[in-house]
Amino acid sequence: MPLEYTGIRVRDLARSVRFYTEGLGLRLGPTGRMAAGGTWQELRDPSTGTVLELNFYPGDAPYREGDELDHLGFRVSDLDATVERLVALGGRVRIPAFAEGAERLVFLSDPDGVWVELYETGSEGVPPTSRFGT
Repeated sequence: MPLEYTGIRVRDLARSVRFYTEGLGLRLGPTGRMAAGGTWQELRDPSTGTVLELNFYPGDAPYREGDELDHLGFRVSDLDATVERLVALGGRVRIPAFAEGAERLVFLSDPDGVWVELYETGSEGVPPTSRFGT
């Protein structure tokens, strides 16, 4: 399962986009709204294809220095089996599986508390089904 991207939390999305594009040469990719609120912006390294996802949470989500690493994102082929395996290895489900467009996602934390997003994509834009009802 490939590490698809790293998501970092930012306080000012426009400032961070400018920093990473003008300062480090990353290129703008897709952007969107999160189902739970907030905005994400993908930036891609033109030579390696590596993606940095900027995550901005407005309003009541307090920001503390040291909160910059938001999560690591992994694309998986069997979301349910991967969740079961990671929970058995000490992971903790933080946000249970949910569908968003053609994807199913779940957020876990590793044994040290680092958040990990797992997602799988259904065929032909249809979200995959789950034995957990999402």
